[in-house]
Amino acid sequence: MFDSGLQEQLHQLFAPLDHDYQLVTAPSEHPQAAALEELVTSLAATSPRLHIQHSQALQPRPRLELWRDGQATGVAFAGVPNGHEFSSLVLAILNADGKGRLPDAGIVRRIRALRGPVRLRTMVSLECTNCPDVVQALNMMALLHEDFAHEMWDGAMAEDEVARLGIQGVPTVLDGDQVLHVGKADVAEILERLESHLGAEPAPSAEVQVHAVDLAVVGGGPAGVAAAIYSARKGLRVALIAARIGGQVSDTLGIENLISVPYTEGPRLASDLRGHLEASGVQVLDHRSVERLEPANSGAEHILHLRGSEQVHCSQVVMATGARWRELGVPGEKEHLGHGVAFCPHCDGPFYKGKRVAVVGGGNSGVEAAIDLAGICTEVTLFEYAQELRADGVLQRKLQQLPNVQVITGARTTQIIGNGAEVSALAYEDRSSGAERQVALDGVFVQIGLAPNSDLVKGLVECNRQGEIIVDGHGRSSHPGIYAAGDVANIPYKQIVIAMGDGAKTALAAFEDRLRA
Repeated sequence: MFDSGLQEQLHQLFAPLDHDYQLVTAPSEHPQAAALEELVTSLAATSPRLHIQHSQALQPRPRLELWRDGQATGVAFAGVPNGHEFSSLVLAILNADGKGRLPDAGIVRRIRALRGPVRLRTMVSLECTNCPDVVQALNMMALLHEDFAHEMWDGAMAEDEVARLGIQGVPTVLDGDQVLHVGKADVAEILERLESHLGAEPAPSAEVQVHAVDLAVVGGGPAGVAAAIYSARKGLRVALIAARIGGQVSDTLGIENLISVPYTEGPRLASDLRGHLEASGVQVLDHRSVERLEPANSGAEHILHLRGSEQVHCSQVVMATGARWRELGVPGEKEHLGHGVAFCPHCDGPFYKGKRVAVVGGGNSGVEAAIDLAGICTEVTLFEYAQELRADGVLQRKLQQLPNVQVITGARTTQIIGNGAEVSALAYEDRSSGAERQVALDGVFVQIGLAPNSDLVKGLVECNRQGEIIVDGHGRSSHPGIYAAGDVANIPYKQIVIAMGDGAKTALAAFEDRLRA
């Protein structure tokens, strides 16, 4: 099943394994059962530490459990973990052996403090690029927590369950039949959701872990990484706090405008950013969120309060928290997230095959989404608030060639209509006539740009109407010792290369300010 190149790569990955692993499959009459047996046979052939074992209980679909030294690890796959989920299986084996990139002691303590028993499953599509991040995060938690089980479910092999639960987006994390999360998420976000849902035992020690540094960077995207590296090169003690290294870059498939690099992909660039951070001696506090910033008063230090009994004390802070998908803010939107309202056409588009959908937003991302969805949906209606589309001409010309796409400009979306389990229509106002109209459809993809992640400092620093932190030409905010760089700041043009330069510039300005203090 594996070509020679993949076989050799797996052989090298598994060569250092210290434990024996059982790939436990269950008998099934499902047509794909043979595919799972072929997968585990090929995988087991790559290491003498991997063994095939068969259980006795008949299952409605192919199922694989990962055991270590004869004991269940809590990690399972309902379906055949091919496609993007093959990496989840490989990583689960490595993580179970204490190898691969595992969280630091602070995050491990929070995971083990979750109140058990924890029994979760994640519905995925094997074509989804966001699903593996969620699956791998929950698998890792299952391996670290003594009473935590997690199972990946391939939605294509569980159509009856998908229909029963009304699932229209992936990944969907479930506790029993209760939906805990829909869509992409990092370890920090998942852990926070589980802490809120399950509760957590008090920390063994009431002492707060304090990280004392000269400068703290909040955000792990291109701007934050550049600011951290440039500051560290000046000899400063630097901590970078982020949910994940790479930020939005991690979700970008193809990058062709990073000067001197003709082509790369988001995950590869995120990995390179992390490597550069580590080589520069930056203290990386990832999988974390900052709950509160206590600004310096009377010469004292700024204090960043992190979730999970940690604090970072510093004299300077660089806000590089980037931006997030902007929501419409209309009735029915939040109620139907994951049930007819989506943001990622690549991940959730397959759920609308043969159906009618809308795309709200006429910029490049909206037009690209409409073009992609037109290949699988019967009808696509593109709504744009302005009187003309804003996308590049080449995209507009391609859109005009598609027979199943309708474009409505001058339209203000007013409501997403549905019953909570599914969407049935979108209501909009014709801005020219003021008339209220509705379009019957099955799903809405929102593509109206980004909103800055500036909530942490709102009320503390000056922001513009869009919520961007207002900075001078050197990245200084209105509050002494607090700087901003990248997409969260009011700089023009939200591009990777611009964010990198802005982070570097801000770091240099902060260092100059230290010299003058």
